[in-house]
Amino acid sequence: MTTNKLLTYWLALALIAVALPAAAFLQFPYDIPGIVDWNNDGTATGTVPDFIGLPGTPAAVSMHLAAGDGYSKMADGTGLYIFGFNKGSAFPASTFMKNTEFRAEMPAPTISYYEGQEFYLTLTNVGMKLRPDLFDPHSVHFHGFPQAAPVFDGEPMASFGIRMGFDLTYYYNLVEPGTYLYHCHVEATEHMEMGMLGNLFIMPRQDLYTRKTLVPVSGFTQFAYNDCDNLPPYNPGKTDFETTLVTLSGSMCGSTGYHVQKEIQFSDFDAIFHQKSLAADVLPFADMESSHYMLNGRGYPDTVGASVLNDAASIGKVNYYSQPIDSKVTANQGQRILLRLSNLSIQNFTTLEFNGPAFKVIGKCAKLLRGPDGKDLSYSANSVFMGPGETYDLILDTSGWAPGTYYFYSRNLNQLNNDQMERGGAMTEITII
Repeated sequence: MTTNKLLTYWLALALIAVALPAAAFLQFPYDIPGIVDWNNDGTATGTVPDFIGLPGTPAAVSMHLAAGDGYSKMADGTGLYIFGFNKGSAFPASTFMKNTEFRAEMPAPTISYYEGQEFYLTLTNVGMKLRPDLFDPHSVHFHGFPQAAPVFDGEPMASFGIRMGFDLTYYYNLVEPGTYLYHCHVEATEHMEMGMLGNLFIMPRQDLYTRKTLVPVSGFTQFAYNDCDNLPPYNPGKTDFETTLVTLSGSMCGSTGYHVQKEIQFSDFDAIFHQKSLAADVLPFADMESSHYMLNGRGYPDTVGASVLNDAASIGKVNYYSQPIDSKVTANQGQRILLRLSNLSIQNFTTLEFNGPAFKVIGKCAKLLRGPDGKDLSYSANSVFMGPGETYDLILDTSGWAPGTYYFYSRNLNQLNNDQMERGGAMTEITII
């Protein structure tokens, strides 16, 4: 590194040390027990009211994410510098910055709540530890979701990014169930390529209704969508369902029920782009070409392994899991599996294929495949073709399947390697026992 670059780094570090606040605060209209005294009564012991009369299911939920940098370990052993999010909700404001810097995860922590809950998401920009010369703002874009206001969209033309050392709390009224995804939308090509990607899905209130009535629908208590015709709405006070409890029914009622659920996100990295980013070199946008293809931030065989622990000697962090989500699916014979698929590559389409019996495609881009006349538009297939930004919901009914291990993988042969290491990339296993 040249003398001028070194001087720039040290000057940036000094400025950050002076400018960054020591704490980060989560805005939420209720206390977070043991962490935040939001209602300012002197103790952090307040409670959130129950949602539709179900104890243990709060009407409002919160999460605190940190945006920064870190390292990701590829299946061929290559360590790549990344940008990313990590979950800081467990840390009080006074130690948030210390505990969340340089802990980027790939993919970002999964966001999963119920339709009808109010969601407060605070994002804190903790800065780039290995690139202190970067002062990039960050945002959260809830892709495909009807926002309450443009300011919460995260797209910088209508919203804005969060500067280093600052917080912003996004508000979402979770009114539409389905499979979504989220990412940083500031300098999107760079930040998404560097790893600021996450899984996100909203569970339907039909789940909660079956918990309320204690009556399964077609033997299921979990669903991908509200598939029954007579599901009662909830009242504005979110204390109960509006009408007398009824037996759910309809031509598609229970069709999206499942026993086992797994989110799987396709993405890819250009190793040269990441290396040049770490070296503060000119980024080769025009020459981008993916070298590592991943499901949930890992290439096969790491997709089916335990959490990947980064090399503590190279990044100075012990017990830092940069890729905490595997892609392995295990189910008992006869169970239904719901796969929530998404594609957050910035440049590649993919065709994901299953080498077993046909599955049913029940949803696309957070919409149940059902016509306006109520007709079932789901279909059977062995593969799905996904473009960047798209999501699919698949039901795998394992009734009659032979026990054993099946493969779920990309049909694009160039996506089945870890930078020239064969039998890798975008592939995982589904085991039936």
